Amino acid sequence: MTARGWALFAAMSVIWGIPYLLIKVAVDEVSVPVLVFTRCAVGAVLLFPLALSRQARAMLRRHWKAVAGFAFFEMIAAWLLLSDAERHLTSSLTGLLIAAAPIIAAILDRLTGGERLGPARLIGLGAGLAGVAVLAGPGLSAGGAWPVIEVLLTATCYAIAPLIAARYLADVPGPALTSACLGLAALVYLTPAALTWPRHTLTPHGYAAIATLAGICTALAFVVFFALIREVGATRALLFTYVNPAVALIAGVALLREPLSWFHIVGLVLILTGSVLASRTASEDVTDE
Repeated sequence: MTARGWALFAAMSVIWGIPYLLIKVAVDEVSVPVLVFTRCAVGAVLLFPLALSRQARAMLRRHWKAVAGFAFFEMIAAWLLLSDAERHLTSSLTGLLIAAAPIIAAILDRLTGGERLGPARLIGLGAGLAGVAVLAGPGLSAGGAWPVIEVLLTATCYAIAPLIAARYLADVPGPALTSACLGLAALVYLTPAALTWPRHTLTPHGYAAIATLAGICTALAFVVFFALIREVGATRALLFTYVNPAVALIAGVALLREPLSWFHIVGLVLILTGSVLASRTASEDVTDE
């Protein structure tokens, strides 16, 4: 990748490595709809000044179907599933399972006419799926089947959204697209959030978690994310998830005292190895052959 690509990669590795910790803190104090609504509404307001140009509005109207699809997979569905899952799973385990997103993206890319899956990529898919199985086993016993399924569905949403952005929204400015999608998601969750709005005062940790999640991990993150997609492509844009799980694991263990066991390490190694191989291009496979 270019130097700019590496800089964007490093930023995303950290910015989207800590949301799992923040979500875990927040869902102990507010309902899932309130958390998703607040995250989306604050993010939309922060980005709105960057999305006022007539050209940006025209592009959004022209691509409204793709915009709605991106909003659904990246925010409306994904954040509901993710936040609900973390009511039962540790933030570190959630972050590790999300690392399956590049593997799912490679499969979806191939099924929708993308690059072929050579031997190395097929081996990577197998290794990644084995890593998911290693992590899911203890997760099933700790939190039940549904929270694990929710996280894997979130990873699928995170794999679909960049493909939509790269194929149909490449000419739409990132801040405009993000602001529109966040605004749409906020409208979707407005009524559920109002019905479950907390009647108690949040702790300082709760306020800080929600504010950081909305301002840095949402508004700022999407600006960086779209820049990364345009710089390196949709599939490679997900490579920051190689580092995200490690950040999530370290944050959960160090700050929330979450347990660290052998299946975390083995699952992480398998998934990251699988992701590296599965994200290779067809030309790289041919070179190796």
